[in-house]
Formats: sequence, structure tokens, C-alpha cells
Amino acid sequence: MTKPSDPRSHVPLTPTDIAFLRRCIDLARESLDAGDEPFGSILVDADGSVVYADRNRVSGGDHTRHPEFEIARWAAGNIDPARRGEAVVYTSGEHCPMCAAAHAWVGLGRIVYVASGRQLADWRAGWGLPDAPVAALAINEVAPGIGVTGPVPELADDVRALHAAFAGVES
Repeated sequence: MTKPSDPRSHVPLTPTDIAFLRRCIDLARESLDAGDEPFGSILVDADGSVVYADRNRVSGGDHTRHPEFEIARWAAGNIDPARRGEAVVYTSGEHCPMCAAAHAWVGLGRIVYVASGRQLADWRAGWGLPDAPVAALAINEVAPGIGVTGPVPELADDVRALHAAFAGVES
């Protein structure tokens, strides 16, 4: 969650938010099925329409091919700057520092995620896996002005299971 003094940190999730997050989990599952790390994200405009969706594509060796980064790139070229701040990014996992920075630089709005970077780091440590090469910083440590909602405990087990499958361990 964002800093407690930030009123955006207390935005309650709606059934629509949950449905969008489930779509992100489906995209993460597609990523896993394609042999890639299980992350999926969507961009929803101010009218509530999904305007962009993607999954992780880092298995080819380019570790910047995160869906959240691709969303920022796409939004920069396809959404008027005045409307970007009204858009919401839904994602299966909290933005890494690279993606949080891209999100902030492009001027996108709120982020809603299922599992935090800290959760993923803790799961990986519990499975005996090495740390990621980038620190598991919270979004607001990188981009303090972005409204953030997450993690979402009722969906976290689904994301954990996908990451366990990718790691070849039991969740």
C-alpha cells in the first residue's frame, strides 16, 4: 500500500477491480505456459475499457520486457498525456523499480497489484532461490506520487502458485 497519509492508499477494491486482476493472473498463466516468468498486466482507460494487455516476455534474454514497462511504452505513444493520469494499471505483481520509474515518467495513474515485490522475494527465499538482481523496492519508494493499491490477499495464492510452478517447486 502507499503511505498511510496518502488518501489513495485506502481505495477499496470493487468487483471490477478483482475481475481485472483475475485477467492479469490469466495473462501470467499464459506467460508461464509460454515458458516465461509469470507476470501479466493490463491498462484500463478512464472509461473502464482495457486498452492494452501484455505478459512477461523476458525468456528471450531481454529482461526489460516486463508487461508494465511495455504498457508505459505503449501509453507514451498512444494516449494523450492529459488522459494518462486517469488510466489504471492492473498487474499480477507489483512493479519492479524499472517499471515503477517508467510508469511515473510516462504519467500513468493508479496501480493495482496482486502480490508485492516483497512477497515474491520472500517466496523465492523460502524456495531456496537466489535473490533477483534488482532490489524489491515498493512502488512508492521509486515513484512516491503514484496511487497504489495492493497486495490483494484473496488472490495472492494464485500468483504464488504460478511462481512456484515456474521455479519448479511446490507452492
